[in-house]
Amino acid sequence: MDESKGETKSFKELGVCDQLIEACDNLGWKNPSKIQAEAMPHAFEGKDLIGLAQTGSGKTGAFAIPILQSLLDSPHAFFACVLSPTRSLILLITCFIL
Repeated sequence: MDESKGETKSFKELGVCDQLIEACDNLGWKNPSKIQAEAMPHAFEGKDLIGLAQTGSGKTGAFAIPILQSLLDSPHAFFACVLSPTRSLILLITCFIL
């Protein structure tokens, strides 16, 4: 995403499936944040990610959306390992999955 040129990608343009676009919309996420727009294309390619951004910037969505989309495409147990420093992030991920 290049904000200096006013270019904002949508979740659809990033390759997010309709089911997860609807979930994002229900959460009030109309467009991907900067960290999401920059990280998700790499995650969809199956690359490992480390992201650094401010609190509330959408980091959890940046890694959770690609994981959930991959699970929707090929459901199976023990799919991803997420290391989380806080319980609140785990609760958010659990809400996405359930």
